[in-house]
Amino acid sequence: MERENQFIGQSGAFLDAVERASRAAPMSRPVLVIGERGTGKELIAERLHRLSNRWDEPLVTMNCAALPETLIEAELFGHEAGAFTGATKARVGRFEEADKGTLFLDELGTLSMGAQERLLRAVEYGEVTRIGSSRPIRVDVRIVAATNDDLPALAKCGEFRADLLDRLSFEVITLPPLRVREGDVAVLADYFARRMATELEWFSWPGFANHVMEQFENYAWPGNVRELRNVVERAVYRWDDPERPIAHVQFDPFDSPWKPVTPSHRRSVASAAASPAAAPPPSQEPAPPSVQFDTVDDLRSAVDAHERAILEHSLGKHRWNQRQTAKALGLSYDQLRHAIKKHCLMEEQE
Repeated sequence: MERENQFIGQSGAFLDAVERASRAAPMSRPVLVIGERGTGKELIAERLHRLSNRWDEPLVTMNCAALPETLIEAELFGHEAGAFTGATKARVGRFEEADKGTLFLDELGTLSMGAQERLLRAVEYGEVTRIGSSRPIRVDVRIVAATNDDLPALAKCGEFRADLLDRLSFEVITLPPLRVREGDVAVLADYFARRMATELEWFSWPGFANHVMEQFENYAWPGNVRELRNVVERAVYRWDDPERPIAHVQFDPFDSPWKPVTPSHRRSVASAAASPAAAPPPSQEPAPPSVQFDTVDDLRSAVDAHERAILEHSLGKHRWNQRQTAKALGLSYDQLRHAIKKHCLMEEQE
């Protein structure tokens, strides 16, 4: 499918974010983009680049969460041959690739403190040093960074450098989630549906039934525009009668009466069959504490509070052994470390 590269919407919050990006684009200063998943952070980065004086130079993108911590610095700043095991030849980093252009750093909050320190120097002085070298290299790079983390909160608890945050936030653009973009759900649903109908070679677009549009408007869209696009396109391609308005949508594609049996469930079933009358041992850990809420208006706060409660419970159960905790929760070590940083749990433990 062709990459979605345009902004669609009419709500005031959305148009304000786009306008702020347009005004900041020519300034060649760092910009921090904040938003939930699926809100279009990379599209804002592209707009900042295309409307700048660097439009004909490279736009280099790096997802900071996609690489292990040990490789982040080599990826950003490059390395010389022999700098570490496996480095058989020299390699330029993303800063050198983006020279004269724009470097987009997604998931900025996952960077280690060491990488943050080197990033600060690169931003402050306009030079980088490859791993294994002592020779600085001058670069002219405009930084656009994005995150869905609360960086001021991370800085307050010492998990993100406050001086780096100050340096990167010449302009801060906060992208509104779809649930607060009044009127945009209908506009986006119609756009994605018509595009899918064209791809399916329908002669006309019959629209959605009224009850379906009500479902769209009342849904919280945790995946934002990306989720809306998937739901709409799936509904159109599954519809058998292009002459009638679409009357059915499925929000969760995994919602099925035939659930797959997971390995952990398979093991528990086998264990129960082996000893059906066995009682749980007296020392069995209690279930993670539940979190009570008086309102569901702030879904993100509710999810964060529940996530924190589960982390505290599991870390305590495993005596703060992070590798055992990560394994028990089905996370990678880096994912657990990011979650601990997000909730400032190390500070409390210390």
